[in-house]
Amino acid sequence: MALTLGTRLLRMQLRLTKPIARFATIEDARRAQDQLGRMTAEILRTKVSFDQVPFDRFTACFAESNNCAEPCDQVILYLHGGGYTAGGLDYAKGFGALLAAQTNVSVLCIAYRLAPEHKFPAAQDDAMDAYQYLLDAGYNPEKIAIAGESAGGGLALSLVLRLRDEGKPLPACIVAISPWADLTLSGSSYNNNVRLDPTLIRESLAYYVIAYAAGHEDEAYVSPAQGDFTGFPPTLLFAGSDEILLSDAKTVYKKMKKAGVESKFIVEEGMWHVYPLYGTPEGKKAVEEMSLFLRTRLGLDALPAHKDAAIADTSTNPA
Repeated sequence: MALTLGTRLLRMQLRLTKPIARFATIEDARRAQDQLGRMTAEILRTKVSFDQVPFDRFTACFAESNNCAEPCDQVILYLHGGGYTAGGLDYAKGFGALLAAQTNVSVLCIAYRLAPEHKFPAAQDDAMDAYQYLLDAGYNPEKIAIAGESAGGGLALSLVLRLRDEGKPLPACIVAISPWADLTLSGSSYNNNVRLDPTLIRESLAYYVIAYAAGHEDEAYVSPAQGDFTGFPPTLLFAGSDEILLSDAKTVYKKMKKAGVESKFIVEEGMWHVYPLYGTPEGKKAVEEMSLFLRTRLGLDALPAHKDAAIADTSTNPA
């Protein structure tokens, strides 16, 4: 399906501003992401409220839907993107609020520690602490979902790898939006989509790797695409056909199918990195899809007549 005029215009605007991003510092990126999050949270202020949660090493809060139906015992752990170097709690609250408003489920938003000040495994340790907090608070694992975008999508996958390896209870499901899952930068799209991608810069990604996990790129807890997904819960993956990170999601999907994991991979033709966050018709459709998936897997909506229909492969280009 052809992109709408509004989406095409937005794509052009993103491409025009891409050269400016080459000169942005980490502090510039952090300020920009936090401002974007504040704007989104403000738009949703009548639908979502926030409740701070104390952690020793990082900040976090619940984004709580004002329409949550009792007993409200489901929760989504949301892990934000930003190349492991950007994204504070203000940014996390933005998409966290959107998830809460769309699903009517509480969302725990965490601002895990960032590189280069805090290198691997700081982000993963913080995600582990947040998940353990939910278990200790009495949430049933079957009522917990994990969602993340970009670096947060990769972190969601690496978190579940570690949970499985340590014998801890796994969540009900995972949603990974344009996951950065291969920090070796070795997939074909890192070359094939360099000119197509209107937002991501390969050189910037290479810098983020050095800042976060230099020397650990081949490890599955850094690059979950290098791992084995045996025993994983149902997983929904999104990617844009034109993004540099397309190969990451493809590799994860192929390995999940080989391991027998219930999985669905949606590639939106003509779209870019983390496109569901942009509010375009294509993005809104993706948010609706992930909301249905999350609510179904958390036991809030009935499964379709054929269970596999909920996780059937409907990707545009999964190969």
